[in-house]
Amino acid sequence: MATFGTLSDRLTETFRNLRKKGQLTPADVDGTVREIRRALLDADVALPVVKEFTAAVRERALGDEVNRALNPAQQVVQIVNDELIGILGGQQRRLQFAKNPPTVIMLAGLQGSGKTTFAGKLAKMLEKDGHTPLLVACDLQRPNAVNQLQVVAERAGAAIYAPEPGNGVGDPVKVARDGVAYATRQQHDIVIIDTAGRLGVDAELMKQAADIRTATQPDEVLFVIDAMIGQDAVNTAKAFQDGVDFTGVVLSKLDGDARGGAALSVASVTGRPIIFASTGEGLDDVEPFHPDRMASRILDLGDILTLIEQAQQAFDEAEAMKVAEKLATETFTLEDFLEQMQQMKKMGSMKKMLGMLPGMGSMKQQLEDFDEREIDRTEAIIRSMTVAERRNPKILNGSRRLRIARGSGMTVTDVNQLVQRFEQAAKMMKTVARGGVPNIPGMGPIGGKPGASSKRGKQQKAKGSRSGNPAKRAAENAGIAAAAPATGSGFGLGGQKAPSEADLAELQKLLGRG
Repeated sequence: MATFGTLSDRLTETFRNLRKKGQLTPADVDGTVREIRRALLDADVALPVVKEFTAAVRERALGDEVNRALNPAQQVVQIVNDELIGILGGQQRRLQFAKNPPTVIMLAGLQGSGKTTFAGKLAKMLEKDGHTPLLVACDLQRPNAVNQLQVVAERAGAAIYAPEPGNGVGDPVKVARDGVAYATRQQHDIVIIDTAGRLGVDAELMKQAADIRTATQPDEVLFVIDAMIGQDAVNTAKAFQDGVDFTGVVLSKLDGDARGGAALSVASVTGRPIIFASTGEGLDDVEPFHPDRMASRILDLGDILTLIEQAQQAFDEAEAMKVAEKLATETFTLEDFLEQMQQMKKMGSMKKMLGMLPGMGSMKQQLEDFDEREIDRTEAIIRSMTVAERRNPKILNGSRRLRIARGSGMTVTDVNQLVQRFEQAAKMMKTVARGGVPNIPGMGPIGGKPGASSKRGKQQKAKGSRSGNPAKRAAENAGIAAAAPATGSGFGLGGQKAPSEADLAELQKLLGRG
């Protein structure tokens, strides 16, 4: 995430220098801890949190677990990872639902923190899980706040209770109380109350929020905080905790370019868990907060679990099995390629997905240069082809390619490059579908040691048919290929397995080239 960009760079560089040392002296540990302290302070992490964090890292780094380790530097990275998870809250905390619905969730926070947008995101997320949320408009102070919530509710496909026009008109406590009663009558199992904010903490804001809490007895009070406000985050969180109290935290604007100290401070200072992280402006740009995964992202160790979860939500398992079986026995066509790209688009931003891979911190420029619209251009070219051309690209002569280029608003060169990329993708996907290791042009096999692919290839050839009859040999080889175990890939192959990070990286390379 961009919010932790500078911090991640600083920590990664510190550990890179540490890995050059075979054995760590106390001076090496002190130097590393000093660099970590500077990086955290520069990221606007609260001073008490920094002191506690670095003291714990230093004590463990000088202990026996590092001295006896085969790789001391790697052990220190693990210690920092463990301590980061600790200050981010330790274990993931999920929403707690009422035994007897409706579950009441109250949102609190300063004006501009992203409460109203998050209300829509939460409603949409809960609807996907089979709930029937009701949004209640209790921000009756800010101009057009009720209107904004109505727009957000419509976009999220959620019900809304907004009896007052707002803009200074109406009693927010009465609306909140009536909203819960309305939800009970209409059998909504969740109520999300959007409360008023202020530009700063004041007595009137706190009293209104406290009165709404008293009137509705919410099961969860979520404090929404802008991850980009730095040190002020801690003071604001403390003020809300003292005035209203809250059960959990929502970090908004984690996709911003600020230093992100709020995320590393608020859970530790308040003792309240971070439950959600908002990562963009779209209503789908929100995810449950996992302290261990966030720590991995900060240390550029990747977040493969979140990537796999997103893939599992986006990919159609039955369709994946069908394509996997087809790859093992038939020809992969541009029609199939188009379908797989559309499945990839369901997962969201390619940049975000690729940013979850380990080590991508060192490839920030390449990620920034990747044009998300490249997939749309590729789709336009394929849609400009006839069915026959999609199924057999070999018939694409010069005149056909010129017609396709004109029909898609692209150039003949673009069409040529797409065909080349498709041929490479088809080869790679057939290799993956048959249990092999894909070979990326200019990089060699993905994963494993050099030469692993060629060895595997020889092993596969050895298992093939040796019949002297060409027709019989072809049939037997096709049977062997069909029986080969299919593995997961970023194109939606492999049945039960989720896409691997290597395949996602390959897709970005293939679609982004040219």
